[in-house]
Amino acid sequence: MATATAQRHSTTRDLGLLVARIVLGVVFTAHGIQKISEWGLDATAQNFAGMGVPMPELAAPVVAILELAGGIALILGVLTPWVGILLAIDMLVAALLVHVGSGVFVDGGGWELVGGLGAGALALAATGSGRLSLDHLVVGRRSGRRSARA
Repeated sequence: MATATAQRHSTTRDLGLLVARIVLGVVFTAHGIQKISEWGLDATAQNFAGMGVPMPELAAPVVAILELAGGIALILGVLTPWVGILLAIDMLVAALLVHVGSGVFVDGGGWELVGGLGAGALALAATGSGRLSLDHLVVGRRSGRRSARA
């Protein structure tokens, strides 16, 4: 009985992590695409400069690529702890440099969106990607081989 309950819990956890990774990954990917394709990196850098972001010509491509590649990595479940940390830092910097002074709500320029995205990314960094991920496929097989050798 305990094994069946543990299995259900594990499956529920993995499905929850999959949904969180996909939703967060799609949002981050969309924001990366927006910065690169819709606005363009020059316009993104100009927007960053207007918001007081230091070194906007460097920050714009770094943030755009991080959000695009990081979002895709979350969806696939690749390097999830590292990607989660980088995206959480990205959102923390955005909150501190741009959004905190505008209150909570996003319609007034507040931090709620970057806060939610950052907290979600940090949670994935802390928990990992779950069994329904490329991380598990690669690491799970590798650790299985180690166990067989021992």
